[in-house]
Amino acid sequence: MKRLLTSALVATLLIITGGVFAQGNLKFAHINGQELVMVMPERDSAELKLQAYGKDLSEQIEELHVEYNNKVQTYMQRRETLTAAIRDAREKELSELQQRIQEFESTAQQDYQRMQGELMRPLMDKADKAIKTVAEREGFVYVFDVSVGGVVYFSKASTDILPLVKKELGIVK
Repeated sequence: MKRLLTSALVATLLIITGGVFAQGNLKFAHINGQELVMVMPERDSAELKLQAYGKDLSEQIEELHVEYNNKVQTYMQRRETLTAAIRDAREKELSELQQRIQEFESTAQQDYQRMQGELMRPLMDKADKAIKTVAEREGFVYVFDVSVGGVVYFSKASTDILPLVKKELGIVK
């Protein structure tokens, strides 16, 4: 039964792909998606917003580190004069502050990545839309993005549509 189903599936695929390849006019294209996004004018403003957000997070982290270092320094200077109970309480406070800093750094990194996604998503969507528009207009069956590393080889017969997509987006560079 499995052999019969497998044979039927293989036969169906051969008929379908044979019909497609028999046409003989398949057009393939490639594009460097990363290069496209890098030349999009909107990328600059998104990058500036992301840098400002990252700077704000870094400043907050730095403030926490300064606070921690000041408390450690104060504790070390007064340690010998403190009672055991107060010493334990201050050490616990320092440990908790250090843990809060680590948690904040982790959350800040996640927030930064989320913001990066939010800012870049519209650019990626716009690039994808332009690529699809050009591919449909020019009759390409497949468009491979060579920037993602999945394409090992493409021949000179494959068309680089980066100039066409840049034109579609109104990018003159």
